[in-house]
Amino acid sequence: MTESPALLEFRGLTKSFGGALALDQVDLTVLPGEVHGLLGENGSGKSTLIKILAGYHDPDGGTLAVAGQPVNLPLGPGEYRHLGFEFVHQDLGLVNSLTVVENLFMNEIAAPKNSVFFSWRRAMREAARIFRRYGLRIDPGVRVEEIRPVERAMVAIIRALEGLGAVNPDLRGGTLLVLDEPTVFLPRHEVSILFEFIRNVAKTGSSVLFVSHDLDEVRRITDRITVLRDGRVAGTVITADTSHQQLVRLIIGRDLDDAGDGDRGSASEGRVVMEVRNLTTEWLSDVSFDLHEGEVLGLTGLVGSGFEDVPYALCGAIPSTEGTIVLEEAEFRVVDMTPHRALAHHMALVPGDRPRNGSVASLSAAENINMPVLGRYFRRLRLRRRDLDRNAHAMMKSFDVRPVRPGLEYASFSGGNQQKAMMAKWHQIAPRVLLLHEPTQGVDVGARQQIFNLIRGAATTTATICASSDYEQLASICDRVAVITNGRVAGFLSGAQLTKDQIADFCLRGSIEPTRAPGSFGQGNRPAIS
Repeated sequence: MTESPALLEFRGLTKSFGGALALDQVDLTVLPGEVHGLLGENGSGKSTLIKILAGYHDPDGGTLAVAGQPVNLPLGPGEYRHLGFEFVHQDLGLVNSLTVVENLFMNEIAAPKNSVFFSWRRAMREAARIFRRYGLRIDPGVRVEEIRPVERAMVAIIRALEGLGAVNPDLRGGTLLVLDEPTVFLPRHEVSILFEFIRNVAKTGSSVLFVSHDLDEVRRITDRITVLRDGRVAGTVITADTSHQQLVRLIIGRDLDDAGDGDRGSASEGRVVMEVRNLTTEWLSDVSFDLHEGEVLGLTGLVGSGFEDVPYALCGAIPSTEGTIVLEEAEFRVVDMTPHRALAHHMALVPGDRPRNGSVASLSAAENINMPVLGRYFRRLRLRRRDLDRNAHAMMKSFDVRPVRPGLEYASFSGGNQQKAMMAKWHQIAPRVLLLHEPTQGVDVGARQQIFNLIRGAATTTATICASSDYEQLASICDRVAVITNGRVAGFLSGAQLTKDQIADFCLRGSIEPTRAPGSFGQGNRPAIS
């Protein structure tokens, strides 16, 4: 960071919707060459601020200066690019079926600069030159779906940065890259690679505004952090001087309640609800364990170890080659299991990728929540929509899904409220076994604690399996944790061993280089099981 004028400076930014203040006198300063974190619960105003910066919303008041020069608000369509701003969101905006070079030069392909002719040979040479400049080895000729998730993220970032130079080669004071939840669907071992790339971008003098719900990631990558709460700035802090707990206090205005160990661990001594024997898939081999009444059993390991496949294999969402399940004295071959059969035996799955595999985003909250019990609301071949909405309203209140508006499109809810809606959805079938995959992925810190409480609360009547790469989460909610290495159970942790550091240590010590290619069966490829 330098003594130059701030690259971006908002002062007194205000925006209201229908009389409700979304932003109230917000100040934000991003310095040249810094990675600046933007934190806050859903509804805190982060999205509104970013949309004002993109020219999507008009502010009610406030000023903007870029590189020390005042800029008139509101910004016009596309004006942000001429100011040196660009945005990369969690969906990346890439077309997976096209090649890397096609994605990189998409705008130029659509509208060639000098003629109707687009030179593919020149584009390939230029793409290779760009990747060399950023220190990357990516083949421009392969389809995006064939490269690693972290490489896709870097291609999206490079496209944004190169696009800024094409729009305005004479940008003053560098550029600002806004990264909005860029790591949500990245394997954890690839996040560090992306972070190193982001640091190199910042070293060139460009600035990065990093928006995320993951406090650990924000603390790793940022220089300073601004926290929004209820539309106001709760504080701007130097990252290195601020603890995790201090950030939590800024975000939610209080300390989080401890999850509390209580009698956790004793559940693993109770009646066996489900026995899994010799579960074998393409990436798992001879996985066996018992699940006890009232227990939350965690599954984890390094990326590629196969742990994340267990919930999907148990309910027949991915194929298996061997294994048996004994569920309440009924025995099944895993190869014969299907999602429909799993539901019939009260086994429910909440997948890690909610938008693709756990819901129908374009349907209402009521339609999503009532999907497993839709048959209850048919009378004489007619759907009783009033009863459907009444049930959804009750479930949303019970699981604190906000706002309590059953008719609202599911996609319009925040990540935390979507996940609470999914928990409500499956609660209605009174599951004997609840299968969870990354249950707090893309969820803010306040909703995260609520979901922890829902999982522990459900454990009084439901046995739960939680597959996660979040060791802190597992330490908070589990009675036992099974660590899987190279497709096999390496061991179980319980009692005093259930700490974030102990779980991480076991995963690293008990593992060798995974035989499975990273990302070969990532979340984006999970079969849909709504």
